[in-house]
Amino acid sequence: MNVALLTAAGSGTRMKQDIPKQFMHINDKPLIIYTLEAFQNHPNIDAILVVCLDGWHEVLRAYANQFNITKLKWIVSGGKTGQESICNGLKCLEKEISSEDIVLIHDGNRALVSSDIISDSIAQCKIHGGAVAVIPCTEAVFKSEDGSTSNTSIPRNNLYRTQTPHTYPLKKLLWAHEMAKEKNIVNTVATCTLMVELGERIYFSKGSEKNIKITTVEDIDLFKSLLTSEREKWLK
Repeated sequence: MNVALLTAAGSGTRMKQDIPKQFMHINDKPLIIYTLEAFQNHPNIDAILVVCLDGWHEVLRAYANQFNITKLKWIVSGGKTGQESICNGLKCLEKEISSEDIVLIHDGNRALVSSDIISDSIAQCKIHGGAVAVIPCTEAVFKSEDGSTSNTSIPRNNLYRTQTPHTYPLKKLLWAHEMAKEKNIVNTVATCTLMVELGERIYFSKGSEKNIKITTVEDIDLFKSLLTSEREKWLK
């Protein structure tokens, strides 16, 4: 069984809007629904859990019914941090699915995750026991101590930018969060960074420049453009 765990418990302060960004309507559809549809339409996804803001559970359920998201099985409340929110979702799944089942942890505001990305994430997890979607870094990268100047560049050849999904068997994820409590590891940036802090090796799966994380108004502009764009037929 393959379950998508979508994180949608952020308040979206960087967006500076009146409602959380995951519920903002883009072309007459809430942003979170685009993400849900990607997993709903994938043949290898069996069920979906969403970690959601308190007070928005029924709104999410109503939207799911409206847009025929039949794989949405569970909605749980988020925590004070992203790490805690993910843990809340995992604790719910612990009661509902097998420890051997695969869980794809995905940002609810990465609405353009493709079928290929989802498929490769599952495939690499089955081979290596875990998978983190990445893309190579193509920009020049600098390290700065003051946030405004630098004299240190970092070679980009060996650099990769992580995205989601982060995919592991449920038992591995539960182990990681239990170890985090024992070692007092709190508020990690993502599941992949938690795994590294615990000494685990990360295995890469396919990402995409289109798999953007929507956090600002400018990201919405880009998202809308990508929704309607089509690749030129002459491009290989």
